[in-house]
Amino acid sequence: MTAVQIARFIITFAWLYHGLAPKLIQIAPLEQLMSGSIGFGNELTYTFIKMAGISEVIWGVIFFFFYKVRVVLLLNIIALVGLLLAVAALQPQLLIEAFNPVTTNIPLIAFTVIILSSNSNSEQPITKP
Repeated sequence: MTAVQIARFIITFAWLYHGLAPKLIQIAPLEQLMSGSIGFGNELTYTFIKMAGISEVIWGVIFFFFYKVRVVLLLNIIALVGLLLAVAALQPQLLIEAFNPVTTNIPLIAFTVIILSSNSNSEQPITKP
């Protein structure tokens, strides 16, 4: 298995897991805290969390199949940076907790960069001396 495939599987797993476990299967307390700090009421927060979970699962599937598409890779980086900034703005104390968004999002961004650079390298024409 190549580094690109390992990165692909890890990124896909992260999106699927974070969509399913703390949002769709059962809403995790920290998920409730982060989403609740947006300012919605309880019912709208619940709906927001469920929609976020569905979106993450869909994105995980899209990423799995279209991991070679540059736009998908760039959107993945933008989403991960955006989510990290959202936590920093809404619940900054979570950035120093165990298993925090810093230790999750930055490695996923790095894996995305590995795939991105691999795709860039494979698109370069081979020249003969």
